[in-house]
Amino acid sequence: MKAAHLAALIAQGERTHRLTEMELTALLDAPEAEEALAAAADRVRARTVGDAVHLRGLIEFSSYCRRNCFYCGLRRDNEKAGRYRLTPKAILALAKKGHAFGYRTLVLQSGEDPWFTPARLVPLLREIKALGVAITLSIGERPFAVYQALKEAGADRFLLRIETTDRALYEALDPGMTAKERRRCLADLRRLDYEVGTGCLVGLPGQSVASLARDVLFFQAIDADMVGIGPLIPNADTPLAAARPGDMGLVRRLVAAVRLLLPEANIPATTAMETLMPGARETILCSGANVVMPNLTEGEARRLYALYPGKAEVADAPEKYRADMEKRIRALGRFVGTGWGSRRRGAAAF
Repeated sequence: MKAAHLAALIAQGERTHRLTEMELTALLDAPEAEEALAAAADRVRARTVGDAVHLRGLIEFSSYCRRNCFYCGLRRDNEKAGRYRLTPKAILALAKKGHAFGYRTLVLQSGEDPWFTPARLVPLLREIKALGVAITLSIGERPFAVYQALKEAGADRFLLRIETTDRALYEALDPGMTAKERRRCLADLRRLDYEVGTGCLVGLPGQSVASLARDVLFFQAIDADMVGIGPLIPNADTPLAAARPGDMGLVRRLVAAVRLLLPEANIPATTAMETLMPGARETILCSGANVVMPNLTEGEARRLYALYPGKAEVADAPEKYRADMEKRIRALGRFVGTGWGSRRRGAAAF
């Protein structure tokens, strides 16, 4: 495609925040447009959400999972996975440390662990909420009544990645799960007035660039409040052990495209990106992203939460990482946000 046409598409996306599937596919499939696309996304980021980088303290509290997703090291049938559950008391202790480190949003993430029922989570959420923080949950698919109970207990946000909007691909790689149920959960979360986060994996076998373009349009259609993009990092203990890693150039172009079409969304520069390409956090923060999620999990649990191998920064002490990350952010001419970093959304339709 001619450079002038790609430049026109980037300008259109920056100005109108609207692109068709065909136009998005052209941009995502054009490495030669990557720098201009990233620069446009960074301008939109600066104009709409500003220079703050919001730090979300991540607590990975259980590596048990009832699901069997082909790409995930926590999958139920992975007998080599190290399993652990933090007690509610231990989770609360990490939350208090995170608050002391200056985090004003805490992210509680786990596999889909049935042990953590509302009876166990609700009292914990109330205690964490008393710290004066925003609470994000990332615990998978639950019934409406459970999402409601957790919201009433103090949860503000929920992350549930769609992974891919290609129904056949989703159901092939997530056995026993359906794309319809995933969308039901996202719709329920919106009905309950959560800030809704979703996202996709880049590099799934059988995934097309056009499919990724449709993912972006789905994020826009539901007016997602947060969008997490992750490269596939093959895990030797999963059925996708022989797959190729996700392409970081494509990841970067996808992040930039998300910023153009969802100008006010929160978009993280993820650990998976840094794992695949050291220094990627800075690159992605300069390509439209505005969130980093430092890990607060300590000790053996931090090592055992192995979604993928070679996880970056797994040995870094949480307090040291917090200080180092602030230096890296300042070196970009940005600053660490001091509030909850909430995103106020417009109307969304499922």
